[in-house]
Amino acid sequence: MYLIDSNVVIDYLGRKLPSAGIILLNDVMDSAPRISVITKIELLGFRTEKKHLQLLQNFVRDVRILELTNEVTEASIQIRQHTRLKLPDAIIAATALVHELILLTHNLADFKVVKGLQFVDPHQLKI
Repeated sequence: MYLIDSNVVIDYLGRKLPSAGIILLNDVMDSAPRISVITKIELLGFRTEKKHLQLLQNFVRDVRILELTNEVTEASIQIRQHTRLKLPDAIIAATALVHELILLTHNLADFKVVKGLQFVDPHQLKI
């Protein structure tokens, strides 16, 4: 199972992923799509045209949002103590770790410093 990062949502909805990435995201959306509450905030917090906002709202309505629990909070603190990861990314990484999910992200440079975090970049997948 996967946790979808904001940049992947935007690229998926904007049809900016390669074919293999689209196939993976379509499968994820057909099964159990999950995002962090941080991703919800990032997606819906953009100032954007009404048609794009509606697309984002529809996406958020169709996924399971994983909230900021005490366990995720504690894991975020540990990540921040051992890395220079920004708080939103630390929360997203902690959410993936706590829920034992693979993070779908295009932001490999930042997330590679998180010990134990599994991630996949849909932009790098090949058919």
